[in-house]
Amino acid sequence: HDVRTAGDGPTALAVADDYQPHVAIVDINLPGMSGLEVAAHWRSDPRLAQLVLIALTGYSDSDMQQQSQAAGFDHHLVKPADIRQLRDILSQLPRSSN
Repeated sequence: HDVRTAGDGPTALAVADDYQPHVAIVDINLPGMSGLEVAAHWRSDPRLAQLVLIALTGYSDSDMQQQSQAAGFDHHLVKPADIRQLRDILSQLPRSSN
């Protein structure tokens, strides 16, 4: 896997603009711009239409899960994430030829 990291929302947007990932694991509570805003931005970008978005957050309440889904996240994992659950999500993704 080829991995990129970003420590805040604006940097995440810039990295994805340049890199165009297949999967993004995003914290909801990012500095500079929330993960919800980042997800909504990516969902509006046709170049990232196939991006699988995984929220990784400390917020476990159903309201936050609904907000993450509305922002465009495909999955909502609560910290500390169960690595088996993350592995299951990733194993169901189509393999890239890149």
